[in-house]
Amino acid sequence: MKIILILAAAVSSLLAPPAQAQEASADWDVNRDPSQKLILAYTAFDNGLGIGARCLNGSFQVLISGLPPATGATRKLRVAFKDDDFDDQRWNVAESASVAISDRPSPLARDIREGGKMQIIVPGGGEGGRNLRYVLDLPASGAAIDEALLACGRPLVDPRDLELDALEDNGLPMNIEWARAPQPSYPEGRTYTRGFATVTCLTRPDGRVRDCVVETEHPIDGGFGEAAIDATRRARLQSKDGGEVPLGMIQFRTNFLMDSSPSTGSRLPGH
Repeated sequence: MKIILILAAAVSSLLAPPAQAQEASADWDVNRDPSQKLILAYTAFDNGLGIGARCLNGSFQVLISGLPPATGATRKLRVAFKDDDFDDQRWNVAESASVAISDRPSPLARDIREGGKMQIIVPGGGEGGRNLRYVLDLPASGAAIDEALLACGRPLVDPRDLELDALEDNGLPMNIEWARAPQPSYPEGRTYTRGFATVTCLTRPDGRVRDCVVETEHPIDGGFGEAAIDATRRARLQSKDGGEVPLGMIQFRTNFLMDSSPSTGSRLPGH
């Protein structure tokens, strides 16, 4: 796929931290392909990393390419902007093992468009199993990233970002829990051997959820987001104190594997 070819530059340096800060091009580039309904804002660094924010056929993603290859469906990255503390984040491994896809792309895109220092730590990604740290000087790119966000109907400013940050590791507020967690069925046709979907929903007092949104899914045309949302119709939440479920937002992620049942995973801190 064209997006992977653009972002899949090989990592040129796997030295252990700290690495020298890497400068990107003067501004983000934009690739537009109406035939694929694609808007891609991307920038590349001389250490082999590439970062892209794309809207492809209505699905929004933030990707990092050029990472040390990973095994499995997910990987952990530690991310920090400017002088903030590092945030442990779960990223998804694309068909190319050196490409990672964010679980929460819209809030991340709203962060990276501001530019400035971004640090990425890859646990065990350096020589001898040591942590590998990238220090990037992101160019500000409000126009390019905004174009990708708006093409997918994602807001440029979203107060929900703070609400999502306050969720527990399982993606739920502290005072509620699943009475019956979503149990999606594998999409019909089984075109892909694995996939994932991350979904946010609003709660209702009776424990049902409403206004669910696929925050990201991969592969985009695998039907995983639709399957995850279908499963929310049978899911139920409950308040830990036995009362009504308070109004708010929840997030859940489902991993799909062809030879096993899909499982709803926990959300890492900050994700």
